[in-house]
Amino acid sequence: MDMRGPNALEKINADYGGLEGLCAKIQTDPFSGLPNSSAELERRRNVFGRNEIPPLPPKSFIRLAWEALQDVTLIILLIAAIISFCISFYTGNTSKNNLNNLKTTTTIIPDLNNTNKEVINDEHAGRIEGVAILIAVIVVVLVTALNDWSKEKQFRGLQSKIETEHKFSVIRDSKPVDIVINEIVVGDICRVKYGDLLPADGILLQKSDHIRKSPEVDPVLLSGTHAMEGSGRMVVCAVGVNSQTGIIMTLLGVTKEGGNNNGNTPQNNQHSLNNHRKSTKINNNN
Repeated sequence: MDMRGPNALEKINADYGGLEGLCAKIQTDPFSGLPNSSAELERRRNVFGRNEIPPLPPKSFIRLAWEALQDVTLIILLIAAIISFCISFYTGNTSKNNLNNLKTTTTIIPDLNNTNKEVINDEHAGRIEGVAILIAVIVVVLVTALNDWSKEKQFRGLQSKIETEHKFSVIRDSKPVDIVINEIVVGDICRVKYGDLLPADGILLQKSDHIRKSPEVDPVLLSGTHAMEGSGRMVVCAVGVNSQTGIIMTLLGVTKEGGNNNGNTPQNNQHSLNNHRKSTKINNNN
């Protein structure tokens, strides 16, 4: 689904002899759709893939805590706590040595007990300050990690609910059927209407004499886009990770395939994001 507009029409006509040839190539009927056979549908899922985009495995709580610890402010606080500990130990040892030297060298002994207590109190105060900073950092890290873990759990639950409950109308055995979007396969004839969020990439079907072979005509429909006007039928040509949404999510590294590809970044693949359209306009009703 890399081409748009006239280029897509030329590609379809040159390689398949038109929309009917494309449907014949993927073994589907533009009017009656696919047979509602479990074996045939499963065969297509094995050949063309499923209409699912596998997400990255969820992050562990320890990893979320480690990511929360990367905050610059928390790092500065940790450094301050370590410095506070070091200063308290160093100051305490130095003061004790000075007092011991004073006791052995001074003939007139002042009241050293109060001085010794002050040194011990200062040492304890420095240690308590360091411990307080560490406790504060730990609390912040745990709370942040817990919030991130809760948000990710809710997001995955919502995504799973959409995939298992969101239905789309397709034609199978010449009958309209509402199926869950992850059950759509390549070759399905989808009934697209105003407001629909397209679940897969496809080609808009219409009678050949209605096709306007001009730069304004774009028969390519992309997954993740909304139908903003009109209604029609489309034949599904790409699903799951092979669809436009799947490719973009893979490039962004939010799928299993994309998570293993560290060489690509959103900046390096900006051209793919630019190709992802936010709305689709269907001019011909079928």
